[in-house]
Amino acid sequence: MLKSCMKVSAIVPAYNEEKYIKACLEALTNQELKADEIIVVDNNCTDNTVKIAKEYNATIVQEKKQGLIYARNKGFDAASYDIIARCDADCHPPQDWIEKIRQNFESSRINALTGPVVFYDLPFISTIYARIYLFFMKLIFTKKIWEQVKNKVCLNDKKVHEDIDLGIHIVKIGGIIGLDSSLIMQVSGRRIPSNPLSFFIEYPVRLVKTLLTHK
Repeated sequence: MLKSCMKVSAIVPAYNEEKYIKACLEALTNQELKADEIIVVDNNCTDNTVKIAKEYNATIVQEKKQGLIYARNKGFDAASYDIIARCDADCHPPQDWIEKIRQNFESSRINALTGPVVFYDLPFISTIYARIYLFFMKLIFTKKIWEQVKNKVCLNDKKVHEDIDLGIHIVKIGGIIGLDSSLIMQVSGRRIPSNPLSFFIEYPVRLVKTLLTHK
């Protein structure tokens, strides 16, 4: 049975993203099927991030605790609608992103959804490494399942990869994660040239820690 007319909340956590968030919000507002709300989480920004977000009529919520997981969770809690679609401030969601998300949830008995990512500014990295690891970095899920796991997810992003941790908790309570290989998110690899150890060592280590934590 189809879940008709599910609504989508797009969540954008942000900390001093004035150079990138405009392109992200431009892509979100130009979707073929619009998100029902766009929430930008101000994680103590000191630049023009919030000012830019207001120009796109995004709802602004503030998270005083510094850190991606705290900001992310604040946005998830603030979401008003059926589906929570996180989008990092330096991402460029394709025009059919929201439409494909809604189609997946309306036609399948899933609680969460994932798809591959590609680097729009470092295409040479979008290779086997990206296919194996980055496939699981972006989770979209229902508000209902978030309410069931939000008090179980880990808060220390030094110990876990936040999306994989979230996915594990969803599966642990019997949730079903769908996979759509056409649901491609364009992400920035901006931190790789300046800090390659973070991507090639820290992230895999966090992945291993995440898996060991939830054995």
